Amino acid sequence: MKFVDKDQITISLMVLFLGCCSLLIGQNQSFVYGDQLPDAPELSKRGDHHIGVRTLTVVNPQQIDILNSKDGQDPLYDRSLTLEIWYPAAAKNNDRTIAYNELMGTAGDSLRPLIPFTFKGRAIRDALPNAKIGAFPLLIVSHGYVGSRYLMTYLTENLASKGYIVVAIDHTDSTFKDANAFQSTLLNRAKDIHFALNKMAALGEPDSGDVLAGIIDDGNTGIIGYSMGGYGVLNVAGAGYSDALTGFFSGMTGGSASISALAASNPEYQSTKDPRIKAVVALAPWGMTRGVWDAEGLKGLKTPTFFVAGSQDDISGYDNGIKAIYSGVVNTERYLLTYKNARHNVAPNPPPVESLAPGLPIDEYYRYADSSWDQRKINNVNQHFITAFLGTYLKGIDFSEYLKISKDSNEKDWPGFKPRSSTGMELLYSTAAN
Repeated sequence: MKFVDKDQITISLMVLFLGCCSLLIGQNQSFVYGDQLPDAPELSKRGDHHIGVRTLTVVNPQQIDILNSKDGQDPLYDRSLTLEIWYPAAAKNNDRTIAYNELMGTAGDSLRPLIPFTFKGRAIRDALPNAKIGAFPLLIVSHGYVGSRYLMTYLTENLASKGYIVVAIDHTDSTFKDANAFQSTLLNRAKDIHFALNKMAALGEPDSGDVLAGIIDDGNTGIIGYSMGGYGVLNVAGAGYSDALTGFFSGMTGGSASISALAASNPEYQSTKDPRIKAVVALAPWGMTRGVWDAEGLKGLKTPTFFVAGSQDDISGYDNGIKAIYSGVVNTERYLLTYKNARHNVAPNPPPVESLAPGLPIDEYYRYADSSWDQRKINNVNQHFITAFLGTYLKGIDFSEYLKISKDSNEKDWPGFKPRSSTGMELLYSTAAN
C-alpha cells in the first residue's frame, strides 16, 4: 500500500492557493479606473477618441483673501489654480497607461498625514490634440472638500474619449495637500468654476497660440460637480445662495459683499448667469440641509441638470438634501439617479490599494469607498448616464431611451443594461414647470 504524504499535500494546496491569489492580484492590477466590469451598461464604454492630458497653472488676480481678512478689511491676492485637461488626441493610446501622482490624507491633520501614491489611467501626457475634426464641447469638473483634480479620472478620461475637452480644477484651500478653513471653499468654489470656464474659452480662441486654439466649443459647456463641487456648479448655473448663507459671512471678518454677489436676493445675480452653460451634473451636492438654498434660489436654476445621490447620504442628506434640491428646481428639466442604500461617495474613483494598509484611519478608505456598493459599478453606471445626459444636451444625440425610465421600473431590465444588472437604483425625471 502506498501512503500519501499529508505534509506534501498541504504544501501543494498552499502553492495552488498562492498561485490563484497571484493570478487574481494580477488581474486586479490590470484594471484601470474607469474600465468596464462585465455587467457595465452600454454607454459606459470608452469612446473612439484617443486621449491626451496636460497640466496647466492659471492665476485669477485680485481675489478676496478671506483667510486673512480682519477688522472689516479684505486684502486681495492672486489666486492660483491647477487645471488638469483631458482632450481628444492625435496620437494613438493603444491602451497605454499613465501614472497620476496623488495624495491621501489631509493637510494639517496629524491623524491623517499626507501620503503620496500613484494610480493608473489611460491617456498620453502632453499629446498633440486632434485638430482635424473641429471644436469639442467643454466640460468643467469640480471636486469635493477635500479632494483633487484626479478624484474622478474614471469619468474625465471616459468623457474625453467621447469628444469633449474636460477640465478638472484643483481648488486652492480645498485639496488634500492644502486644505484650509472652510470659508475659503464656500466663497471661492463658484468663482473658481466660472474663472476656469473663461480661461479655457480664451485658450480656445483661434489666435490664442495655445495647442487647444480653435478646438474648444465654450458656447456648448457642461459643468460637473461633486459634493462641494455640486454646491458650486448649481450656483454658477443659476441657483442663487440664500440670505442665510450670506448671513453666515456677515458674522465673520470679510467676504460678505463677495458672497452676496452670488445670492438669489441680489438683483444683479441673475444677470451673471452664463448662457454658454447648457448642462449641469451635480453629484451629491452639499448645502441644502445647511440652508444654503431656499425655494426662491432654487427656482433660478433653468439649465437641464442631472443629479446623482445615495439614498443614505449622511453628508449632503437625501430626502431633505439632494432630493429636496431636485424637487425645488422646478424651472428646469432634471433627472435624479439614486443608488439605494449608498452614502455620499457616489462620484469618486475606487479606493486606492494604499488605503487598505494596516494602521491607516478607515476614513482614507471611506474617502472613496461606499459601504454597500462596489465603487467600480457606480463608476460604470455614472459613465453610462452622464454620457447619455451630456450627449443629449450638448451634442443633440437622442439618448431618451436611456434617460426616460419609468418609476419603479425594476420589473424589467433598464435599456442599455445587462440582464439582471439594473436593480438597486431609481431614476426620476421631471419637466420644467414653465
